[in-house]
Amino acid sequence: MSTLSLALQAIAAAVADAGLTLSDVDGLVTHSVGDSVPAAAVAHSLGVDDPHFLLDITGGGSMSVATLGAAAMAIATGQAETVVCWRSLNARSEFRMGGTGRSAPTLVEFQYQVPYGLIAPPQQYAIVASAYMSRSGAVAEDLGRVAITQRGHAEHNPRAMMREPLDMDTYLGSRFISEPLRLFDCCLETDAGVAVVVTSAERAGDLRQPPVLISGVTTGGGHSLFSGSRTDYSTSAAAEMAPRLYSAAGVGADEIDVAELYDAFTPLVLMQLEDYGLARRGEAAELVSSGATAVGGSIPVNTHGGHLSEGYAHGLNHVAEAVDQLRGRAAGLQVEGAQTALCTGQPGYVSGVTSAAILRAA
Repeated sequence: MSTLSLALQAIAAAVADAGLTLSDVDGLVTHSVGDSVPAAAVAHSLGVDDPHFLLDITGGGSMSVATLGAAAMAIATGQAETVVCWRSLNARSEFRMGGTGRSAPTLVEFQYQVPYGLIAPPQQYAIVASAYMSRSGAVAEDLGRVAITQRGHAEHNPRAMMREPLDMDTYLGSRFISEPLRLFDCCLETDAGVAVVVTSAERAGDLRQPPVLISGVTTGGGHSLFSGSRTDYSTSAAAEMAPRLYSAAGVGADEIDVAELYDAFTPLVLMQLEDYGLARRGEAAELVSSGATAVGGSIPVNTHGGHLSEGYAHGLNHVAEAVDQLRGRAAGLQVEGAQTALCTGQPGYVSGVTSAAILRAA
């Protein structure tokens, strides 16, 4: 299916779920890396002939959650009333990230990557993984527990691509993709469409579904593998951004009930547990090992299976899952009594930017 078809299906479903019609939509926001249909084309295809707010954000999963902030600003400033944020991609059947069928990126830095084999994301993130493991003492089994825990969640999720149980022997026996990253450390290239509707809190109260409120959205910097002043790859830029996010939302890390953490690769989950203050520095692996990040634990993480098992929709599927959890209507495992959720974008590696949001039940 084309990215346009996927976008239209997801948007139509999200609008109908909210109890609205397509004629109510007057704003559209998306993020991509040159691999999807632009907002203007989607607007025309939806019949939105006079869009009040259109935005195409350049950036992969790093900017996924930033779409919510852009939509909220448009509504708060009176530019639009009903904004749909979406992401559609056919990364499994057509546009493989880092695939040999693609032309080389136009970024000037690419010429400095190729001689060192830094062409595809697993190669780039293997550097990050090695740095984190060296600093924290995490070992292969610690990465494996992240993948296994999330697969356990995906077993209950009818949308998940991978629902077969995963054990440590299977994890350790899987092939290296780029050492230290094994097969099950890597997200799933996926054909997907996902959309969320953003409107004012007042208007949302009159719609079909229980509203979920945006308490805070932030964007931040990040690491570049090509240049820049950041030299510690074992700590993500989210560590700098997190205090601003918690301040904007008026909550602390200890008040988060469920965390949907960007998990293109397993080490990113461990790093973000620390960088967002959900675990002490160097203790994320121990937290996962204790069962705390499983549904029923103290801080359930990636309750839908995440990018590792549900599918890689570049971050917005994490937002959709958080909304379902806060409504108490998750398709899979429900976190009882969830009132606050942390949703994160890719924490700033390679792209040099990150974003995150805190949502809460109304």
